[in-house]
Amino acid sequence: MPSELAAQIAKYGYAAIFVLVLLQELGVPNPVTNEFVLLFSGYLAFTGVLNLWLAMLAAVLGDCIGTTILYAVFYRWGGSILALRPRWIPLSQARIDRFALAIAKRQRWGIYLARLIPFIRGYASVAAGLLPIRPGVFVPSVLVSAITWSGGYVLAGRLLGRYWDSAAAKIGRVESLVLIAVLIVATALVGRAVLQRRGPAH
Repeated sequence: MPSELAAQIAKYGYAAIFVLVLLQELGVPNPVTNEFVLLFSGYLAFTGVLNLWLAMLAAVLGDCIGTTILYAVFYRWGGSILALRPRWIPLSQARIDRFALAIAKRQRWGIYLARLIPFIRGYASVAAGLLPIRPGVFVPSVLVSAITWSGGYVLAGRLLGRYWDSAAAKIGRVESLVLIAVLIVATALVGRAVLQRRGPAH
């Protein structure tokens, strides 16, 4: 984790946790993943800088509010957003429909389970908004998933405690490898979509 970001979390505490988690749930990229932020927050609880339960509360609220805003946007304006979607984005309507149907079949369980899968967590909220799944079904599901996911990561960071330095180094290496892999795949997909759009050369 960048030392500046760690210092900000230590300085602003619960507000920093809430804002960082909220922004990433809205799709705004952070310098590091939410998982690492949450683990570090748990470590700060271990050292006594933060209260464990308040750190968990800030993380859960940021998770719930951020993903609910994303859901609400697609619940209200999803059709218009998809209609304006640039053609080069490698996400076809058919794929969106398949994912939405998978969520629809299981309703609460579908949302809950999808919110526990890295990289597609945000898409679960988008799909739920597009269906549209009722707020009365969506909100309780994301609340439980936020307690499980975000609260669980904070608790894991607290339990890591004295092993934080060695664990953080290993997590950082894994994050770097995953990020490189994601960038390579995303670049390949976008490149292929652009070439397909241009069609064969004459």
